Amino acid sequence: MWHRIISILTARNREFYRDKAGLGWNIIMPVLLVFGFAFIFSDDTGDDLFKVGILKDPESPASISSTFLATPHITIVDMEDLSIELLKVERHQHDLLLDMRGELRYWINEHSNKGYLAERLLQASYIDTEPVPGRQTVSGRALRYVDWVLPGVLAMNIMFSSLWGVGWVVVRYRKNGVLRRLQATPLSAFEFLSAQILSRLAVVLGASILVYVGADLFLDFMMRGSYLALLLVYIAGSLCLISLGLIVAARLRTEELADGVLNLMSWPMLLMSGVWFSMEGASAAAQTMSSIFPLTHLVNAARRVMIDGAGVIQVLPEIIILGGTGLILLLIAATMFRWD
Repeated sequence: MWHRIISILTARNREFYRDKAGLGWNIIMPVLLVFGFAFIFSDDTGDDLFKVGILKDPESPASISSTFLATPHITIVDMEDLSIELLKVERHQHDLLLDMRGELRYWINEHSNKGYLAERLLQASYIDTEPVPGRQTVSGRALRYVDWVLPGVLAMNIMFSSLWGVGWVVVRYRKNGVLRRLQATPLSAFEFLSAQILSRLAVVLGASILVYVGADLFLDFMMRGSYLALLLVYIAGSLCLISLGLIVAARLRTEELADGVLNLMSWPMLLMSGVWFSMEGASAAAQTMSSIFPLTHLVNAARRVMIDGAGVIQVLPEIIILGGTGLILLLIAATMFRWD
């Protein structure tokens, strides 16, 4: 018995080691993950205790005390929209908001302990001859982490199911000769890939709905926006990610190589798209790179609907970006596709 087991084990290992591409990805991938984490957190703001939003006007001479801005353990986040920033203060995502446009003023949440301490640091940074900025208050309960992370978890599930559900499976079809038999039929590459997209889209959306309903029953999470907007966002995101998986499957011949390439594509998106943690504290380069990934637009749009109460019009740019990108990727996949 052991002789047969060892023989099969040896044969399988030889098959794996002979697949140089697959072996290479399995070695390179962990190294890339380590460097990816180092790149994302290169600014080293993990020890900061307070997060302060600032609204600036380049043409305004007003300025906040340099002593306060230089205080250690405070993360300064440049903002552009007052309404969005006030929502962050209401939900305890930011501890204090400073408005440097025109007359100096600031906002804190009356129920935020960290906001109270941040305000004391701001007031202490002014000397007697300097006017303290005008004080404004908002109120609101803290945004639970589960409310914030759930849109990202649903998007992550869509990403993995979309990429592996078509990318890995189609490669297996090619390896097993299924595609070669289909080539003998009138079926075109575009028709075959379109069928793969529609099939996977139904599976992905069905699973997402089940997860959403189950999580809502047990967690009673936040949903302030339009269900239609959320559905359109997830449909557009699914189409984009499924088409991306089809590009991977267009030419590859082994599951090991497909698995490595899919990991190389999915893990950077997972780490840099704000699924588990906000990218506000990441380096500027990491934030710029994050905007390239379709998962970033999917997560951001879903959070705007579920947390900020956005409707279809507000998330229409993300829907167009994801849907348009998905169509372009599908056309590329159909052009690249090989049956054998």
